[in-house]
Amino acid sequence: MKLLMIEDNESVSEMMKMFFLNEEWDVTFEYDGKEGLDQFLTDPESWDMVTLDLNLPTMDGVTVCREIRKVSSTVPIIMLTARDSESDQVIGLEMGADDYVTKPFSPITLIARIKALHRRAILGDESPKSANRIDEAFDVITDHFKMNTKTREAYLDDKLVDGLTPKEFDLLLTLAKKPRQVFSREKLLELVWDYQYFGDERTVDAHIKKLRQKIEKVGPQVIQTVWGVGYKFDDSGVGA
Repeated sequence: MKLLMIEDNESVSEMMKMFFLNEEWDVTFEYDGKEGLDQFLTDPESWDMVTLDLNLPTMDGVTVCREIRKVSSTVPIIMLTARDSESDQVIGLEMGADDYVTKPFSPITLIARIKALHRRAILGDESPKSANRIDEAFDVITDHFKMNTKTREAYLDDKLVDGLTPKEFDLLLTLAKKPRQVFSREKLLELVWDYQYFGDERTVDAHIKKLRQKIEKVGPQVIQTVWGVGYKFDDSGVGA
């Protein structure tokens, strides 16, 4: 795995370097937000993962994340933050991060998060996009919704839901495969993030919010909140 770690705390980077070496990952360390972004932009398609501190010199992590997402909607991003503030974490997720880890963190926890995120990314990146979409088979088809896991595309009434990040696509796929079934936040963390013990439910809520915004650009809302329980996919009311 080729990983870019943008982290201004050199002691954190040194600590993680040992664990990364143990995993035999190819890791580049940058200690400044602007320099980290420039490093990513030298070859955006080459990176398998980005870990990004929120508080960085020159350019903060939220801005770096937003700039990365302008050129790559698929590279997995984990935000690292010393702030245990819900607003900071949600802002990071809304800017396109797939997950966050709050400092101080256990290196083993970060390694586990990276591996889980990478596993999910690989599943959706096995086939390149085809120029002929008409001939492609859709893995999920409902009355108004279609999804193709090979091209990582979702359509609402034949309109492309554009700009989905890896986690947004996986979350939508999990819900759409079982229309009208209610999923708790805990179950979605387990199914989409592979987290059974150390996930934060706010991660799900932030991704649902961003996903809804992108769906609403092409049509009616199909992700519904079931208060006190979780979320469900239901397109039965579309066009009614």
